[in-house]
Amino acid sequence: MTDFPAATQRARVRVPLRFNDGYSADAELVTFHGLTDAQEHVAVVLGEPAPGALPLVRLHSECLTGDVFGSARCDCGPQLREAVERIAERGGVLLYLRQEGRGIGLYNKLDAYALQDQGLDTYEANAALGLPEDARDYTAAAQMLAALGITELDLLSNNPDKAEQLRGLGVTVRDRVPTGVFSTAHNVRYLRAKVLHTQHTLPLAELTELNAG
Repeated sequence: MTDFPAATQRARVRVPLRFNDGYSADAELVTFHGLTDAQEHVAVVLGEPAPGALPLVRLHSECLTGDVFGSARCDCGPQLREAVERIAERGGVLLYLRQEGRGIGLYNKLDAYALQDQGLDTYEANAALGLPEDARDYTAAAQMLAALGITELDLLSNNPDKAEQLRGLGVTVRDRVPTGVFSTAHNVRYLRAKVLHTQHTLPLAELTELNAG
């Protein structure tokens, strides 16, 4: 287990969420003092777990292009939308983490896109820029969960690294619950790279067929 300083809740505010497809949910947004990376991460508290049930939690890395502009080059926007509904139904928290481009930042992510247009996959493009394939550290996420009183959870994610990091930080992850598969003609190579490079739980055979088509 890694030791880290405690964070504290800074403020809580109720925010009604409304999506373009008509779905809506009431959320409580929580900000924090004392996060180790000094970023303005936000916890989105949705619903209330049933008595004795574990909260469903998603660690969602910020993606301006996908979350805000609806980019089809990734699956981030649809994953965010799905996560809000699934967590609201069951009760839990979405941690919205300011980790654009798997932690390399927006400008570097767009530079990586240009290299992907030349044939590199998303991880190869990062390496060609001299950047980590995935620079994300989830210590702040563990701090946020502790400040919310969450020590045990089910994790909504296809990414095994998120569960492994949380467990190493002392969070009990009972189950890792996969998200949906949101493939398009524009993101299928990106999704395949996630499986091949970082063992995301996505259907490789199906994605290979789409890529070949």
